[in-house]
Amino acid sequence: MAHAYRRLRRPGNSKIGLGSVVQDVLLSKVRRIVSGDLSVFGGPMTDEAIAGQLRAEQLAGVLRHTRGIMIANICNALIFLAAQWSAPDQGLALIWAAMVVALVALLHVRQRTRQGRPKPRTVSERAIRRASLYALALGGLWAAVPLLFFNSAGHGVQLVIACLCAGMLAGGAFGLGGIPIAAVAFTAPIFIASAIAIGRSGDATYLLVAALLVVYALVLLRTVFVYAIENAVRLVAQFDAEQRIRRDPLTQLPNRVGFTESVETAFARLASTGEPFTLLWLDLDSFKAINDRLGHTVGDEILIQAADRLRACAGPRDALARLGGDEFAVIAAGIGGLDAGAAVARRVVEAFAKPFHVDGQEVLSTASIGVAIAPGDGSEPPHLLRSADIALYHAKSARGGSFRFFDVSDHALARERRALQHDLGNALHRGEFRLVYQPILALSDNRIVGFEALLRWQHPTRGSVPPTAFIPVAESTGLIRSIGEWVIEEACRTAAAWPQPSRISVNVSAVQFREPAIAAQIMAAIAASGLAPERFEIEVTETVLLSDDETALEILRTLSAGGIRVALDDFGTGYSSLSYLRKLPLHRIKIDRSFVQDLKTDLQSAAIVKSVIGLATDLGIDTTAEGVETAEQLGFLRAHACGEAQGYLIGRPVDAAEAMAILRRQPKRPGAGAASAADKPLPKAHCS
Repeated sequence: MAHAYRRLRRPGNSKIGLGSVVQDVLLSKVRRIVSGDLSVFGGPMTDEAIAGQLRAEQLAGVLRHTRGIMIANICNALIFLAAQWSAPDQGLALIWAAMVVALVALLHVRQRTRQGRPKPRTVSERAIRRASLYALALGGLWAAVPLLFFNSAGHGVQLVIACLCAGMLAGGAFGLGGIPIAAVAFTAPIFIASAIAIGRSGDATYLLVAALLVVYALVLLRTVFVYAIENAVRLVAQFDAEQRIRRDPLTQLPNRVGFTESVETAFARLASTGEPFTLLWLDLDSFKAINDRLGHTVGDEILIQAADRLRACAGPRDALARLGGDEFAVIAAGIGGLDAGAAVARRVVEAFAKPFHVDGQEVLSTASIGVAIAPGDGSEPPHLLRSADIALYHAKSARGGSFRFFDVSDHALARERRALQHDLGNALHRGEFRLVYQPILALSDNRIVGFEALLRWQHPTRGSVPPTAFIPVAESTGLIRSIGEWVIEEACRTAAAWPQPSRISVNVSAVQFREPAIAAQIMAAIAASGLAPERFEIEVTETVLLSDDETALEILRTLSAGGIRVALDDFGTGYSSLSYLRKLPLHRIKIDRSFVQDLKTDLQSAAIVKSVIGLATDLGIDTTAEGVETAEQLGFLRAHACGEAQGYLIGRPVDAAEAMAILRRQPKRPGAGAASAADKPLPKAHCS
């Protein structure tokens, strides 16, 4: 239409422009009518996706009546042939009947070829036009009956012809009512031919019958269209509701429900045609931290842009989905080899390597991808999804912004992880956990001022399971909540027996900090043990602060107001922000071991440590250096006024009894005139 108006405004077309526009409009309406578009007659306006589904339902409704229509056509043709058997034009009637049977047989063969196929979700306009063409051909054959035989027949045969035509009109309108244009194509020739035959008779009574026939035709056609439009409105509303169920409202990609259907469709295509496909399961790296640090509005915009990047990477036959959160999936149709699958995955990784631009700022969030190829990595949807999920897990474990193909050996690793998760779930009530305590040295007077509680798991068959193996599993499954609660209670109970003012430091996971009740749990454990609140120090990482900024701040403020000390652990390794030091109720910064270990070999690490100590001192915050293993490192820290040190040089983790013994062996605090700390050797018991 817009093209036609542009042509109308073009110089030299002033005379033909208007006619061309009208012609285009008429042709457009005719095409829409022939294609079964009911919006021309007041039906619902739809996009092509919904229109294709509507056509599929309309065609399915007609096909349900096809068998009955075929039987009715053959029976009626035989009845008419019997009525004309002794008439002079018997041969013509026989030819006509043979044509009807031949057309019905053709339709029957076409329908048989469709049997066993799954019902298509959409059909093209061409399918509606083809159905209407068949209806027109069959209606044309029945229109020949009144035209060729009515006027030459006797009254009895005329009555049979009238009854047959009336029956075919009603039956055709009912059977083809789902596709109004097909119903019109079938009934219109019969109406017109009947009117012509009655008009040729010259009988005034028959003219009244012709008038009744016109009224009957109008009522019947109106009924057909009203029914079809009401049915279309109902179906469009149903499709819209189903689409909302299957579509993610933020990205407009299919959601997990739609994705499941796409996977099942891909497997059905694999079974029928042998076409393989590749499943890419991807996860945005660091998205949660970005979402919490910059806000959900920025996070939503990143997800929208991520969906757009996936669309740009996908082929025309590929299926995309947002599975929830920051997880997406791509079903790459026809991709069945490692090289082709790697090319698709690499294209996606490269697309996500570029920063997102949101509100004038650049945000980097790469993608990790797990790749599984059907049918080799899974011959059924659950198996393939599990393979892709396992591959994604290994991709994320390796490094961000990479992809990993599923490997058969990954199944063994996944089984081991599930077994570890099962054992971990039973470890607490079996008493397999214990705490060890690593001493913390005050550099001002070389005294042990407290211990950090560290969790250990002694499994009856696995032996000692390292925390790096079971803590991530505990966090991902939520078991860390009950385990962490036990750690806090046990640490408080142990520290309550130590001589004052020795303190206990306990790490709290980001998962625990998502529970608003964590503050009440900690304070209840301290009160139940009789430990003074100022002797309990909670250690949190920057990840905790990013997990839910406002909730975390409120919890920390509550704990600090209750006298509990707050330490920021592993400072410098995460999304370090000086704003934390300003707005958090911090009492201590723990300098990460990675900087301490490189003090003598890396000038940048030394500069960072000096800067952190100086900044903390100016802010009135204590400092503790972790991972101190050499006298040179300790000397550097002491020279630059670091408050405390912790590491193997000070002492390895010990059990509760040995921790008590260390504290009791310490000499009393030196009085005035005592030697400086730099001149004192480390306590002998601490140099194990």
